[in-house]
Amino acid sequence: MIDNYYNEIKNNLINEEIYSKVKDYSKERHTLLTYYEVGKLLLEAGNKYGDDVIGNFSNKLTVEVDKKYNPRTLRRMRQLYQFFEKQKWSPLGTKFSISHIRQLFSLTDNNEINYYAEQAEKRNLSKRQLEDIIRNNEYERLPKETKNKLMNSEKLEVKDLVPNPILIKNKNNIEIVHEKALHHLILEDIESFMKELGNSFSFIGSEYNIKMGDRYHLIDLLLFNIKYNCYVVVELKVTEFKVEYIAQVQKYMNYIDKNVKEIRNNSTIGILICKRENKFVIEYCSDDRIAVREYEFV
Repeated sequence: MIDNYYNEIKNNLINEEIYSKVKDYSKERHTLLTYYEVGKLLLEAGNKYGDDVIGNFSNKLTVEVDKKYNPRTLRRMRQLYQFFEKQKWSPLGTKFSISHIRQLFSLTDNNEINYYAEQAEKRNLSKRQLEDIIRNNEYERLPKETKNKLMNSEKLEVKDLVPNPILIKNKNNIEIVHEKALHHLILEDIESFMKELGNSFSFIGSEYNIKMGDRYHLIDLLLFNIKYNCYVVVELKVTEFKVEYIAQVQKYMNYIDKNVKEIRNNSTIGILICKRENKFVIEYCSDDRIAVREYEFV
């Protein structure tokens, strides 16, 4: 009978109200499990007695339990259950909060959902940070080869997770004509820039000075990736990609490998950021150690 569903839902929610007041250390987890169970019951009851059960149940729950259990809240519980079932996730195994999971509701591609879920866990993202990378289409900006690796559970390299285009904050809409201006813009929020490149980057230096023979050269940015244990040479260009840019980055990478990196470090990689890439030229002069990416202002 429909009353059986209602009574079970009511008891679950009353238990949740009591638990939330006395078990602070595990409130979020208990809430997730409760909403999952209630969502399951709502779906079953709706399949048997029609979708209007949500309205009927809500009318009574707002009086007998708490006014927050309105139709919208109950629908979100049902949606939560359906999401877990679709993804074949167990609520017992998840490490995410309800707020994190709700950020994934609008996504339909399972590969995209799994990517963001993995990033949220690996990078310890807050709800707002997860919302930001979804809004910025981080998954969509990954190279096609990277998406294939993710689907096939293949080993990833540093450059695989560098998106294209790379989003650079330009809050004041400064006109960027020279590389120096682009460089300064990045340095204004270097932490945000490194997060945009991927995970585990740390800052070594800006305009990193090196000497080759009797000439000095400046590497725009020298980073280090902790996870992959390697130095990362970043070069900035405000023009379309040119063949000679690859040679410049290679030269800097080789210098770092020979004079800076230690034996325990992996080989240096490069990231070349330019106004526009030229896929036809890149195809014939590419270097597997170098990621060529466009930039875009936000």
